[in-house]
Amino acid sequence: MAKSTIRKPKIKTSLPGPKAKEILRKENKYVSPSYTRYYPAVIENGSGVWVTDVDGNTFLDFSSGIAVVATGHCHPEIVDAIKKQSATLIHMSGTDFYYPYQAQLAEKLAEIVPGAKNKKVFFGNSGAEAVECAMKLARYYTRRPRYIAFTGAFHGRTFGALSLTASNSVQRRYFGPLLSGVTHVPYAYCFRCPFNLEYPSCSMECVRFIDDVVFKKVVPPEEVAAMFVEPIQGEGGYVVPPKRFIRALRQLCNKYDILLVADEIQSGMGRTGRMFAIEHFNTKADIYCVAKGIASGLPLGACVARSGIMDWQPGSHASTFGGNPVSCAAALKTIELLEHGLIENAAKLGKVAMARLLDMKTHYDFIGDVRGLGLMIGIELVESAITREPVKDKRNAVVYRAFKQGLLLLGAGESTIRLIPPLVIDEKELQVGLDIFENVLKKVFHV
Repeated sequence: MAKSTIRKPKIKTSLPGPKAKEILRKENKYVSPSYTRYYPAVIENGSGVWVTDVDGNTFLDFSSGIAVVATGHCHPEIVDAIKKQSATLIHMSGTDFYYPYQAQLAEKLAEIVPGAKNKKVFFGNSGAEAVECAMKLARYYTRRPRYIAFTGAFHGRTFGALSLTASNSVQRRYFGPLLSGVTHVPYAYCFRCPFNLEYPSCSMECVRFIDDVVFKKVVPPEEVAAMFVEPIQGEGGYVVPPKRFIRALRQLCNKYDILLVADEIQSGMGRTGRMFAIEHFNTKADIYCVAKGIASGLPLGACVARSGIMDWQPGSHASTFGGNPVSCAAALKTIELLEHGLIENAAKLGKVAMARLLDMKTHYDFIGDVRGLGLMIGIELVESAITREPVKDKRNAVVYRAFKQGLLLLGAGESTIRLIPPLVIDEKELQVGLDIFENVLKKVFHV
């Protein structure tokens, strides 16, 4: 009986190849240089967890288009849903008209987002738009002017969302003054605790600090409309907080009638082995921001809140393209695929990946921390386990060398690599990627 072949990346040319170089020349001449790119990957097509560039080089994608293509590249059922809807109606604008898919998707989101089902949904085009909606809604509902956000947070780059964002100073440089009334407080980043304490003996000092210091000396809590938190920080370094942290924030918000907003843009839609990451913490938010993996690559964002909160007048907020019928059709099919196996696969293979990565950690002193839930995993690289000094240059070198070996990775935070493959990945593909990753680590750190 013939053995089944294990598919691996195929690099046929130097990288970038000749066709890619030509496109890169046009990019450099005509496209804004503000985009962040780790390596010159010029992708032409994709299928499942594999993508191919314009020169025919095939890569294993552990980036999912920044956690967007949860169902994999060009999943046939997603493609069929897009084709069917685009053949009947592409746009009418949910701002002024009604159409079936928007109502159907809103009903489904009201069902799957944690909390009671009496919710309403605002549709936009991106995560940043979902955050902007949540910011406006929180002010409208509470009549309060202030917000609490966290260091390391990434909520988007539009002016309101950027005011909440605090993951990298370059994202804010020269754009001030930003929105007033935002106060940043420490996140529960236990590997690099800002209070130099250890969990659980710390007694959640990061939450106590908000109540006993920030609310008593800096920000009157009765002026705070909302607290924005990522259940798992994304751009800040794939930081998984203790379960008590999110629950303690919920209790603190309840104490002062502050709305808790969960930014599930990167951590939601099955990525962590649950539909939403907050489900791992056994609590609920008042408002949810959802995007990225919601529509398998089509632009769509959603702000979901209790009906009693999302009770604003017509004209208070709107979006011409938000809730586009093609995107909504793709989202409905995405959720169906997630519920019928992909979330379970994320949970299962996440455990496989964590087991292997934790084993690597025991062998390599430069792996400072491995953390994650499901297929949302961060590996923080350091100079040594004792100093824990970040090694951004080496992290970037790992990402670039992995690209050269046919594996697409992304960084996060100062010194972390994130593993976020499409949720359709199988164990063989996962192990191929981890083999490449480990080999690259050895080369960069001269093991």
